[in-house]
Amino acid sequence: MKKLGVAASIAVVMLLAACSSGTSGTSSPPNGVVKLVLWMGYTPPPPASQGAEYESLKGLIADFTKLHPNIHIQMEYVDNDYALQKVTVALQGGEQPDISYQYGTNMPQVAQAPEVVNLTKIIKQPAYGWSDFTPGERDVATVGGKVLGIPALVDNLAVVYNKTLFAQHHLATPGPDWTWSQLVADAKAITDPAKKIFGLTFPADGSETTVWEYEAMLWEAGGHLLNASDSKAAFNSAAGVRALTMLRQMQQAHSLYLDFHPDAGTSESLFNSGKLGMIITGPWDLSSFPAVHYGVQIMPSFNPGGSHQTISGPDNWVVFNNGPARVKASLQFLQFLVQPANLLKNSLATGDLPTRLSVQKLPGFAEFNKKYPGAGLFAQNLHNVLQARPQIPQYPRISAALGREVVAALLGQASPQAALNSAAQQANTYLATPGG
Repeated sequence: MKKLGVAASIAVVMLLAACSSGTSGTSSPPNGVVKLVLWMGYTPPPPASQGAEYESLKGLIADFTKLHPNIHIQMEYVDNDYALQKVTVALQGGEQPDISYQYGTNMPQVAQAPEVVNLTKIIKQPAYGWSDFTPGERDVATVGGKVLGIPALVDNLAVVYNKTLFAQHHLATPGPDWTWSQLVADAKAITDPAKKIFGLTFPADGSETTVWEYEAMLWEAGGHLLNASDSKAAFNSAAGVRALTMLRQMQQAHSLYLDFHPDAGTSESLFNSGKLGMIITGPWDLSSFPAVHYGVQIMPSFNPGGSHQTISGPDNWVVFNNGPARVKASLQFLQFLVQPANLLKNSLATGDLPTRLSVQKLPGFAEFNKKYPGAGLFAQNLHNVLQARPQIPQYPRISAALGREVVAALLGQASPQAALNSAAQQANTYLATPGG
């Protein structure tokens, strides 16, 4: 999951201009050969240790080419952080790629380009198995009722805990039916101010990192970010206050480490050095903990037998219209890419979670968790990805307002209710303005 930055904001403005001036190619391919351009953000090696995703995709393209020798795919590296900006510039000159990797948070802006291919009818074909993707993945790929992306990457949040610290304090390891009350009690037991050991960490920079961890808790408490029509804020409900109050109480008890620079890796370093009992994170972080005897468990519920919902930050493959032959070939390739067997092959090569649930039923899936300890639990946790952040242009501003107020409550600058009310008031102003 990535948060929107300045580059994305600039790209939104540029994309609006591109929508009125871009054109797409319509020429027929010479000699029946279709050449596709695919933009992806996987770093080519060297070093080899950072090129697993690149090599995996390259290998899958080679496999596809053997089956479809008349379709040639050219891979081009584009930093994912600037994929929206670059495709916006390309659209202005009619030089858009055929397929582009885009963050899920980019989709409301990408949707404004007339060149983006509407996949709504395509994904209903059995070959795509649309219902096999999680609801959260499907929601992120959908803008304004139109499916505009095919899931390219999926992750989720779970709790990674230090088994050694749990054992030292004679605590039962978390089970799949655990609650936030248990987590709070465990965090308090592990906390040792003299040794600067904390029970849990929470990002407190007010960024999207802050917000998406809070949103998972909001959903687990039974709340919603917005109302059903995405016209009013709903997070200042009793459920929202309950989640934020619990965090504030943990901070007051000194069992919560507030990380004001979560992107700097401080929490990961503390966890790796035995200074944190638990960290809420995703599968991408597991390789950061070579010195920890860790376990992974799904998010706790607020009530016994309640919701263990998590949040995901799916990214998408987006197809742009460069003529019917190239669109058809692009769709053939994406259909190949998301076949369960190919997704499993990619997961085994990279450690990335498979984007389709049925992959977990394949005979070779057991090898995935063996090769990447803990990743199997994150894969199972995809069943708890039941919704997504709203795919509306106003979301970045709503998130910024909510992030600021969550931090204010954690620091005791406002009560949880007052902080959420303030964020809701700001959100409602943004929602009342077309386009955010």
